[in-house]
Amino acid sequence: MRTVRATAAAERVLRTVRRTLLALFGAQLALALGLTLVDSYRRRGKKPKPFPVTPPREVAIGDGTITTYTYGNDLYDDMLAAIEGARRQILFETYIWKGDEVGERFKSALAAAAARGVEVYCIYDGFANLVVSPRFLHFPRSMKVLRYPVYAAGWRVFDLRRYGRDHRKILVVDDVVGFVGGYNVGTAYATEWRDTHVCITGPGVWDLKRAFADFWNLNRRRRLGVSERPLLLETASTWEPRIRLHRNVPRLLMFPIRNMYLEAINRSSRNVWLTTAYFLPDQDFVDAMKDAARRGVDVRLLIPHKSNHIVADWISRGYFSQLLDAGVRIFRYRDAMVHAKTATVDGSWSTVGTANIDRLSLQGNFEINVEVFDEALARTLEEIFTVDQGNSLELTSGEWEARDLHRKFTEYVLAPLRPLL
Repeated sequence: MRTVRATAAAERVLRTVRRTLLALFGAQLALALGLTLVDSYRRRGKKPKPFPVTPPREVAIGDGTITTYTYGNDLYDDMLAAIEGARRQILFETYIWKGDEVGERFKSALAAAAARGVEVYCIYDGFANLVVSPRFLHFPRSMKVLRYPVYAAGWRVFDLRRYGRDHRKILVVDDVVGFVGGYNVGTAYATEWRDTHVCITGPGVWDLKRAFADFWNLNRRRRLGVSERPLLLETASTWEPRIRLHRNVPRLLMFPIRNMYLEAINRSSRNVWLTTAYFLPDQDFVDAMKDAARRGVDVRLLIPHKSNHIVADWISRGYFSQLLDAGVRIFRYRDAMVHAKTATVDGSWSTVGTANIDRLSLQGNFEINVEVFDEALARTLEEIFTVDQGNSLELTSGEWEARDLHRKFTEYVLAPLRPLL
């Protein structure tokens, strides 16, 4: 009898716990949805204000160059010029491809290249472009197009390796030039967002070609049970040792970009300057930044004052207290969305790429970052950071601790959602 009563009591406790957890999760989702709706309403009809930019700058590295871009129009002009000058092959990959004026310019340029006999391969993410008109996403048969599916797991529902999005942005033209960085393709990104991209010439282009080909071959569609012809590339076996490409490949459980960041931060002795659109790291990443600051390294974090994802903003604020207490300086970019994913360490190490410092990028999505060991490029990125910092508001410990009680409550309620972002 006692056993029956104990079992019944345990079941009641479990039901109560389940209901409580479901209620808390529901409250978190409701709050997140409410914040998103309110933010969308407030943004209606508002345009970002002009922001300072740094003109494209070219740095020689070995037998090649790296050029930095901080303004979309400058980047798009050079990307389109490269596409229009292509003779043999174009490899184009993007996360978002808007069906607007800029998107049409890219589509037309790629179609024209294919029409004149250039091999054109395109990849875009299906989920990121759900709101894009299906008519725009209809391409000429002369273009080889891979739409990374909205749902890629198939029958492997519980295989988490198949849920990552293709968040990469790559353009490679012939063996001559390659582009990689944070810019998606769309009119708003041309003038309204502050992002960072690089153009690579020389041996680094070959690694970008390999990165594209590996993704294409891993995900190419199958028809009637027969694989489409793989993308085979003839590339040189030499490389530039000061330039490395790191690729996150969730299908293979490869996530080297997070390790790249941690190693650089842990080895820092002078400065660590990070710019990211969304700051939602794991605690080990936060601890690495704190440890660096406590040993006297000048650690700075530059993020949007208000990003395009308000829930991510609220959740990221949960890290601010411990970072500020450790001596990390936090700058919030004003008047426009800063979408760059860059870092410099000690005036000699740099990275530019597609990965944000959040769990989705570092432990979930297909991403690519270029890592460069070069003082001239680090100096250029430090100058860009300084310009961005001049358009930012520094968050002080006193200001942060004095924030309203309702803000602290919202941060606390949303904190359990961190592992999802």
